[in-house]
Amino acid sequence: MSGTSLDGVDAVLVDLSGPIPRQLAKHYLPYDDVLKNTLLELHLPGNDELHQAQTTGNQLATLYAEAVNQLLSIAGVPCKNIIAAGCHGQTIRHRPDQGYSLQIGNAALLAELTGITVVNDFRSRDIAAGGQGAPLVPAFHDQVFRHPQRHRVIVNIGGISNLTNLPPFGPTSGFDCGPGNILMDAWCLQYQNASYDNNGMWALSGTVLHPLLEKICSEPYFALPPPKSCGRELFNIAWIEKKIYGSEKPEDIQATLLELTCQTISQAILKYCAGAEEIYLCGGGANNRALHARLATVLTECAVQKTEFLGIDADYVEAIAFAWLAQQAMLARHANLPQATGARHTCVLGAIYHA
Repeated sequence: MSGTSLDGVDAVLVDLSGPIPRQLAKHYLPYDDVLKNTLLELHLPGNDELHQAQTTGNQLATLYAEAVNQLLSIAGVPCKNIIAAGCHGQTIRHRPDQGYSLQIGNAALLAELTGITVVNDFRSRDIAAGGQGAPLVPAFHDQVFRHPQRHRVIVNIGGISNLTNLPPFGPTSGFDCGPGNILMDAWCLQYQNASYDNNGMWALSGTVLHPLLEKICSEPYFALPPPKSCGRELFNIAWIEKKIYGSEKPEDIQATLLELTCQTISQAILKYCAGAEEIYLCGGGANNRALHARLATVLTECAVQKTEFLGIDADYVEAIAFAWLAQQAMLARHANLPQATGARHTCVLGAIYHA
């Protein structure tokens, strides 16, 4: 998995033979600055972008293969023992309104370099059926986190934050709340030369600017009813710069962006997940102690914990989810959740490149 935050590649080896996925090994490879900048450039129209996207996709496939091979070496497992690798690829455009979501990564090359069957292109079939192609992980959350009596909400805080509502006596649903880490990371990089705000300490040094918070919360996306999804096309550094006046202290902007992430998540839970008792966080943002604490303060009626409490590593939930989605593709099982994506019907997701 390599997500909207553009930080690197999460690779996980998963045994899916039982009712709960069993994580056997994990590995992480960071993106270097050149690759990250190239991917950022590909989010916008540019000169010779088709060629750039294809060559960068080849570069990503090589990095994905390196992550897979190193992971299997760590685990002491030969590639012949692996049924398939699910590879989400790197999103460079998410435009379901125009009928597509584009993830690059050259799955054919990845299959060639690893000798493992690869499943990719998970979003296109859902979009073809009228859906957003996102979020896809709620179907996985439904399988592994649902409780027969407790009303749970799973909140994935990656670049974008999304939630999965798991009421014990109702249907599972989910949607993208809005920015997770994406704005905080971009602002931190610009003013602190750091890729993220460790534990939200820089944000804690600032003061929330409530007039600015009110202004940015007026973004029309937040008022849209689900199902809905978003990405870097909307929430980016230019979006922030259009909202601010220019005289604010950078640390106050950071504090306000953290509060924006907290408020958009908590308001989505309060509005669409009435009666929720337990909130479980996953994704990189789950490690932001300031954000975690703030969510717990706002959502006073709920217990707010990381998914480790349920036995699954919060940093690798999404990677495990795409292993599960790959398994569903290999078994020709429908794996999208129309209540989350807005598709007209369930579908088999993914394209398969056999080893």
